[in-house]
Amino acid sequence: MISPSYSKLIQWLLHSLGATENYNGFFPAVYAVQLSIGDPERLRLITKLIYPDVAAHCGTNWKAVERNIRTLVSVAWENDPLMLSELAGFPLKRKPTNAQFLAILTDFCTRIIL
Repeated sequence: MISPSYSKLIQWLLHSLGATENYNGFFPAVYAVQLSIGDPERLRLITKLIYPDVAAHCGTNWKAVERNIRTLVSVAWENDPLMLSELAGFPLKRKPTNAQFLAILTDFCTRIIL
């Protein structure tokens, strides 16, 4: 079971990046990061190991999950690329992929809580 503190931290990070609950990808992204915190190996194959579980949890399909998280990544990148680079721990030259975005959030949360 993932600690509720992770959920609050993930939500705070997304808010800080300008991504709020009005985006369809907000809660799927929170759940995806929670899954990857519980099992970091999931980040290696997000299409097979994260999207289907997130889709089932959110009552949608994996394609919608992918698209909505991609939109969230774009919002975060447009609003605060510097903060996203700081979370990553290295300069990002271009917008991260969904997998990179989820990995950045997962790594940051893991470092903060542990």
